[in-house]
Amino acid sequence: MTNLQGQSLETAAASGRASSPTLVLRLEDLQESLNRNHIDTSLLSTFQRILLTTDGSITNLLEAYQFEEIRTVKLFEELVPLAHDILAMDVKAGTEAIIRKVLLQGKTSGKNFIYASSITIYERLDESFRTALLETKMPIGKLWFEKRVETLKEVVDYSKEPADDLAEYFDIPPDGNLLSRTYHVINNRKPVMMITEKFPDRCFLTCSLVPTA
Repeated sequence: MTNLQGQSLETAAASGRASSPTLVLRLEDLQESLNRNHIDTSLLSTFQRILLTTDGSITNLLEAYQFEEIRTVKLFEELVPLAHDILAMDVKAGTEAIIRKVLLQGKTSGKNFIYASSITIYERLDESFRTALLETKMPIGKLWFEKRVETLKEVVDYSKEPADDLAEYFDIPPDGNLLSRTYHVINNRKPVMMITEKFPDRCFLTCSLVPTA
């Protein structure tokens, strides 16, 4: 599972020491968490704050903001047994999981807006969702909606870090910064997915990127 997902999830899978589900970030903890991770909220645009804190569909938000359809570009996806326990998801080594890296990209503009990496516990998905996740390019949020699956998102961490190898996807220098959040997707009271979403700190600074007439 080397270098499959980006630092946050890769570290969680390798060490099993990701944040406990009981340490979910509540609203009153948000400011403290952002400050602890060197994210100055006074420099964030309204839409950046929404992307970091929403429990709704990132895809739908991007489509409304950009006024264009958002598609998923799969960079990597494989069903593998976990090499280590992941305490935050209450799963043991050997459990089958879908390891996935994608870009959320504007269908018209071809611009990459979000890089997302995820660990999905295979046995906790119903068969139709498993098939759709592996065989289609539909964004995860839209899949949840289409399959009418009730979910809860719980943010467990925020981060600000150099783009490094991800810089090429956003046309920024490697030392440019990415903002990110990691969250659990809960279904039937169990974490089904752990997802990290990243975007450049220089993106989404204006009210809209849609050109005016």
